[in-house]
Amino acid sequence: MGTVFSFAVVGGDDSATEEACRFLHQVDRDFSTWIEDSWISRLRRGDVELAAAPAVIQEVHGLCLEALRASRGWFDPWRQPGGFDPTGLVKGWATERAAEMLRGAGAAAAMVNGAGDIACFGRPRPDRDWRIGLEDPFDPSRIAMVVQGWPAVATSGTYQRGPHLIHPTSGLPALSVRAATVIGPRLWLADALATAAAVAGARAGMEMVEEVEGYELLVVGEDGRRSRTSGFAAEAA
Repeated sequence: MGTVFSFAVVGGDDSATEEACRFLHQVDRDFSTWIEDSWISRLRRGDVELAAAPAVIQEVHGLCLEALRASRGWFDPWRQPGGFDPTGLVKGWATERAAEMLRGAGAAAAMVNGAGDIACFGRPRPDRDWRIGLEDPFDPSRIAMVVQGWPAVATSGTYQRGPHLIHPTSGLPALSVRAATVIGPRLWLADALATAAAVAGARAGMEMVEEVEGYELLVVGEDGRRSRTSGFAAEAA
């Protein structure tokens, strides 16, 4: 993945954060499509069977099947160049798992940021929810709006990494969406739905997410138009 992670933790101790960091580094090694002998690279080449892979690989594989169904096929890690590639889900899954580790170790509240995919629980102060700024995809140096009160926030699109998302049927880069942000209860699914919406485009992405209970979507097109599902609430920055 090559993802940079950051932590904001209330309560608990440093050893829990260190353990979460070790877990994230191991995930990076296991799921990297750039490391020749990673588990995902070996699966993609057909060198090993899924049943021989570690439990985390099998878990993510199962979640990808769930995301494939929830996204109406717009999120399809099996139709990627080179074979199975769960990159559009695994970052959110790993970030969420790290937050769960901190909660299990006794942290009262935490926010884990995996390169813009965010999992959080509790409150940083008794009178305040976590506030998450969404970058302006046409000017990432500024925050366009703020969401709060959601445990998972995921963003995908072209504005940071260029045309890297692949349409599952045409095999061509998806170019119509500059940024798609999904908020909801679980980050692994929010991450997959954000990827799916960025591929599907504004109209199909909105229809897709509207059918997934508990999740909301904001889409910013390459033409600057903004569309959101009925429950996507945000404040101006």
